[in-house]
Amino acid sequence: MAALQVSRHDGVCCAALAALLLGITAANAQTYPSQTIRLIVPQSAGSVSDNVARILGQRLGVLFGQQFVVDNRPGAGGLVGSEMGAKAPADGYTLLIASISSHGTVPALHSKLPFDAVKDFAAIAMLTTTPNVFVVHPSLPVHSIKELIALAKARPGQLNVGSQGNGSSQHLATALFSIMAGGLKIVHVPYKGSGPSIAALIMGEVSVLMPTFSLARPHIEAGKIRVLAVTALKPIAELPDLPTVSDTVPGFEVLSWIGLVAPARTPPAIVARLSEASAKVLAMPDVSKLLAVAGMTTAYSPPEQFGAFIKSEIAKWSKVAKASNIRAD
Repeated sequence: MAALQVSRHDGVCCAALAALLLGITAANAQTYPSQTIRLIVPQSAGSVSDNVARILGQRLGVLFGQQFVVDNRPGAGGLVGSEMGAKAPADGYTLLIASISSHGTVPALHSKLPFDAVKDFAAIAMLTTTPNVFVVHPSLPVHSIKELIALAKARPGQLNVGSQGNGSSQHLATALFSIMAGGLKIVHVPYKGSGPSIAALIMGEVSVLMPTFSLARPHIEAGKIRVLAVTALKPIAELPDLPTVSDTVPGFEVLSWIGLVAPARTPPAIVARLSEASAKVLAMPDVSKLLAVAGMTTAYSPPEQFGAFIKSEIAKWSKVAKASNIRAD
């Protein structure tokens, strides 16, 4: 009987402690933020992720009355900055700009990482999406995806397709296209970054590329490269008459995306506040215009939905990597 009394007493104490901690967390969430917030960007200054971080951070700073400082931590394909974000204190004062790379293709390619892209982060919000486009050198005798597939089948192992690097999102996207188009035999040519890969296409070193629309747009408009199709499921506003790849290869879709995450165990109330504030920023007309100029579309989704999307992206690219025998380690 005495043991039972002690057990009940312990239960009461645990319940009281839990209530106290919950109260402290709620109080912290109500006063959040009370200091500068760091936005880690695992890419260099001037990158797409960096631009989104600066647009978002400036306006979140106004909404919250605290400064948001962008901290660029490039290196190892985004692993350096992402690891820092995963291991930061879970107090809402260090956030990470996530992308198709850090929370999609990189986890799909590495059997061992210093962080878990799902378990070590709390999803806050999806922010933007950017479609890719199939572009070719003007000398290539194709004007549609159907003609491109026919040429690849007629010349197996002879069509050079570039990307911004081994294991990059473009590399995996190209592998996905090869699979879904009937098992095309093409030659993958990796470069060290998006800039060098688009330059290689313009110079004719490679014949095909699948860059983001924002990267390809000025060269398309200058007539230096020819665009065949967009990788979104629906036509884009900037080129409403441009076909989609899925018109020829049903279900094919590749979107580069950017979102906001925090270290795991960040208080849900803080995650919710940041998510709601991000939605307000993305709804601002000037923000939509700035992003559109850069070839991006606002694509807000709340924490639970964004978290599920991250899981689906890792699963998608893991299947592609396995089927194509693409590994980074």
